[in-house]
Amino acid sequence: MTNKSPSKMPYWLAAAAALAVVAVAWFGRDWVQAQSVRPGTRAPVFEAVNLEGEPSSLADYRGQVVLVNIWATWCAPCRVEMPSMERLYQELREEGFEIVAVSVDAPAGQFDAVGNPGGNIRAFADSLSLTFPILHDPEGRIQRTYQTTGVPESFVVGRDGVIYRKLIGPTEWDRPEYVDFFRRLLEGEAE
Repeated sequence: MTNKSPSKMPYWLAAAAALAVVAVAWFGRDWVQAQSVRPGTRAPVFEAVNLEGEPSSLADYRGQVVLVNIWATWCAPCRVEMPSMERLYQELREEGFEIVAVSVDAPAGQFDAVGNPGGNIRAFADSLSLTFPILHDPEGRIQRTYQTTGVPESFVVGRDGVIYRKLIGPTEWDRPEYVDFFRRLLEGEAE
């Protein structure tokens, strides 16, 4: 009868695997942070369709200061902030400022993945006399791309394609401090 001691190989493999997991988690966090959508990073390009059903992209607005607003018709705070967005747009659009409001509504008569009803985006825009570009992304790809937590969320993108601000929740966009901020961006004076 031979007395064999158990092999130590499985313990070394387990230790090596654990070390590999820790290394990936440690070094991977830097990659995740580098990929996060936040002020100081390049704005990810996205595509959606305009109210005529034609494709549109953030790239269409290259060289302009853009307020990207992610919203939905069923969102009461979105409805509250839209008139101030329109007033801001009217004040600054001739200076190279653009608003791109991207609705994540399900198609009218349908429901999204969490049960929110699809809305009539054109009727919504008409009811508030909105004149800035409105896009539709019924699959909500922009929410994943921009890593949003809800609606409304907005991103201020400079002429250089960099995000200068991220705002969660509704905002009174035509307050003097915002108008001044956008004017500084339009003049190339980043904060």
